Amino acid sequence: MGNNGIDPMLTTSEVAHFLNVHINTVRRWSNLGILKAYRLGSRGDRRFKQEDITSFFSKDGKGELGQVPSSDKPDSA
Repeated sequence: MGNNGIDPMLTTSEVAHFLNVHINTVRRWSNLGILKAYRLGSRGDRRFKQEDITSFFSKDGKGELGQVPSSDKPDSA
């Protein structure tokens, strides 16, 4: 927590680095509601609470990454 009592928010890039996935994967997971994101400013920049990301990554001791498609390419039929 910062000096002013507000939890720091992570950028999409920081979350991608932390989870070791491409930034577009973080955006897609956010769009799908898999990762909770907060939209800030007139551009609607995504920000993520560190506690949400930690919780996502550590669920069941191994994270939810195995349950989520990691490819940024659309599935081909």
